[in-house]
Amino acid sequence: MKTDDLVSLLAADTLPVPRRAASRRITLALAFGVPLALLIMQMEYGVRRDLVQVMFWPMFWMKLLVPITIAVAGFVVLQRLARPGAKVGASWLGVAAPVLMLWAMAIASYLMAPEDRRSDMVWGQTWRTCVFSIAEIALPVFVAALVALRSLAPTRPAWAGACAGAMSGAAGAAVYALHCPELTAPFLAIWYVAGMALPAAVGAALGPRILRW
Repeated sequence: MKTDDLVSLLAADTLPVPRRAASRRITLALAFGVPLALLIMQMEYGVRRDLVQVMFWPMFWMKLLVPITIAVAGFVVLQRLARPGAKVGASWLGVAAPVLMLWAMAIASYLMAPEDRRSDMVWGQTWRTCVFSIAEIALPVFVAALVALRSLAPTRPAWAGACAGAMSGAAGAAVYALHCPELTAPFLAIWYVAGMALPAAVGAALGPRILRW
């Protein structure tokens, strides 16, 4: 059999992939995972009692909006990584820019603070548990995102896994912010970023193993 005949035979029963299939499946993953993340946060930690009060504080919104921005940017990058041949381009900047902004704010506030306040700004009250709490809350989104990716066609599985982890970690951080008592930029720049980076690192390690096709 000639090569052209073989290719024609193999392609005979193939169906076109629906447009925006990647976006839809990743959106479904978020729709499934985020409510479970909220449930874990409520059952394991609970919403902080003074939430209505702190909603008037700018740092609360910084703590909430930075991970939300990263999650949205991660979604944009991930749905491109899930399609063969799709270019990511400068979309990565959407993930990196909020982190860089938070780090710049953290450095400025740390340097401007009195020396006796600096240690508390970095360590807070919950540094021992923050990273793993974010990762735990992010787990449903992470698993759902990987399941969605397995039904798609990522050609860079390590990057796709890392991006799924970053998106999931950011979603987890945003949900955890509804409980977390910390409101200083240095704390968020270190421990929240570490909490988002942990699922990204796990995703990068798992991607080549479970996303190959």
